[in-house]
Amino acid sequence: MQEANTTVLDFMRTRRSVPAKTMGGPGPDESEILEMARIASRVPDHGKIAPWRFIHYSDTARSRLDKRIFSRAKEKYPDLEGEALQVEAGRMARSPVVIGLISAPREHPKVPLWEQELSCGAAGLAWLIAANACGYDAQWLTEWIAFDEALAEELGCRQGERIAGFIHIGTRTAPKTERDRPQIETVFTRMD
Repeated sequence: MQEANTTVLDFMRTRRSVPAKTMGGPGPDESEILEMARIASRVPDHGKIAPWRFIHYSDTARSRLDKRIFSRAKEKYPDLEGEALQVEAGRMARSPVVIGLISAPREHPKVPLWEQELSCGAAGLAWLIAANACGYDAQWLTEWIAFDEALAEELGCRQGERIAGFIHIGTRTAPKTERDRPQIETVFTRMD
């Protein structure tokens, strides 16, 4: 039997996303964010093509983007009002740090698009794990803004790319709670 790293196993058994709306400061500094990016880039990547990119939105960028998101929400959802409309004014301000996770597939003779998208998803989970391991809380969100073509370029997408989500990082302001998990026998089988 292999020697287990119980610290890592215990960490993975209890890993939990925390809602961005319950995060405050402190958030990671620039060196911690760069370290998390290095960790997130160590995911399975057939062909070594890095079919993903990460965008760290500065406070200035997040403020500008929140104004644009608010404007776009009013265009797209003219009946939105009250608290629901106010949510649109602060989507990028919910946590101290927001990282854009960009799916950036490349033409490759041996690496199908599906594998590249899976690698991007693995990078997203690696961001969450890295943030948690550094002592912060994190949540991966998509929401409508990730799929809105009118916002894609302003959020940092290039031609042929898509937003896979936004990694919000900060410190929880409320106790961490557990959520329901699938019964293992419903998602795990053995084939003989």
